[in-house]
Amino acid sequence: MRATASVLHLDVDAFFAAVEQRDKPSLRGRPVIVGGLGPRGVVSTASYEARPFGVRSAMPMSEARARCPNAAFLGGRFGAYRAVSGIVMDRLRALSPLVEPLSLDEAFVDLDVDAGHDLSVDGVRQLGERLREAIHDATGITASVGAATSKTLAKIASEEAKPDGLVVVEPGTELDILHPLPIRVLPGVGPATAARLARLGVKTVGDLALIAEPDLVDLLGDAHGRSLHQLARAHDPRPVSSERASKSISVEDTFDHDVTDRALLSALVTRMSEKVTDRMVSAGHSGRTITLKVRLHDFTTLSRSATLPGPTDDSRAVTRLALRLLDEIDATNGVRLLGVGVSGLSDWVQDDLFAAATDTREPAPPDPELDRQLDAAVHTDQRWVPGMDVVHTQHGAGWVWGSGRGRVTVRFETADTPPGPVRTFAVDDADLAPSPP
Repeated sequence: MRATASVLHLDVDAFFAAVEQRDKPSLRGRPVIVGGLGPRGVVSTASYEARPFGVRSAMPMSEARARCPNAAFLGGRFGAYRAVSGIVMDRLRALSPLVEPLSLDEAFVDLDVDAGHDLSVDGVRQLGERLREAIHDATGITASVGAATSKTLAKIASEEAKPDGLVVVEPGTELDILHPLPIRVLPGVGPATAARLARLGVKTVGDLALIAEPDLVDLLGDAHGRSLHQLARAHDPRPVSSERASKSISVEDTFDHDVTDRALLSALVTRMSEKVTDRMVSAGHSGRTITLKVRLHDFTTLSRSATLPGPTDDSRAVTRLALRLLDEIDATNGVRLLGVGVSGLSDWVQDDLFAAATDTREPAPPDPELDRQLDAAVHTDQRWVPGMDVVHTQHGAGWVWGSGRGRVTVRFETADTPPGPVRTFAVDDADLAPSPP
């Protein structure tokens, strides 16, 4: 274990919602919920104003609307989120060259690689406060920071610091902090593991620490049992790794209505395979294992995988295998969610393995009706999504408040203006157009 609290964990507070409130003055201090807006959408992020109503991430959007009907429900602007994330990660890398991003808004930082840092408790606290201030000055949003002698404790500390705070776990106090906490705070303890441990009377990390390692191994398996035995004693030697690579790349969609048409399902799989391949190529990856995820009408979730003899970034190879996996699934009664993923990622391609399997058939001619059905299935035909940035030739920049029945309502304001007026236009108004974030 480290002798200093030199592992730092940063988590931006209510990230997506915070960016929306920053850029939309009329939403500051109001409940904001970002996520999928279709009837089967889920919440990605809820602002702190929405959380007292019980709204949380991964909740069905329909339930969020029932709990907090007066919130602003927005579809999300990932270009804006990526831009803010880039600024945050740049600030972290200015603090240390060893940064391990976990997502757009969360990362570990190893402070011990820079001999110039004061790693006393007070020194780390000052570093954390300066970091939080720098991120707020650069982005206009807040972040919470935890620092400790290990990754587990640093992440727990940042959760304790939320929102907009800093907690440093002093070396030597780890067990005092850890043992009273519920076992779900430990990495690798999900609902199923927690339920199995509860049958042994284990509710807190301290309870878990009293269980002998052989008993945990018998209950949870060798790797999982040994890992939790160590974590319950605050033993977490995992290093901060800047080489943390994506384990998989995937695309999935939940449909507004169950899809039963086999040709439409095949076309959706083809489109998703192409999207996944585009993302792989953009990231400089190739992959070997193709996975198809299907959630049926009754919420049964099926997963089928197949592995190629070598890595590829060829959309035709990915599509062929994904369609073959689809053939193995009985979707007669309808599909509510479909996803295609690629894992076994690599940074090289062995094209000759697939040369013999190259599809030499002429591509199918465009089918406008099939394209319309595809767009309808994944509800991409809605041009004006609540929250999106727009510009009007007369009124200037604003964002979509809502749309329907042939009309779109826009609030004209930006991050640098006071709350602005609301105006309504026809959806095909030539003076109104989408704009970059």
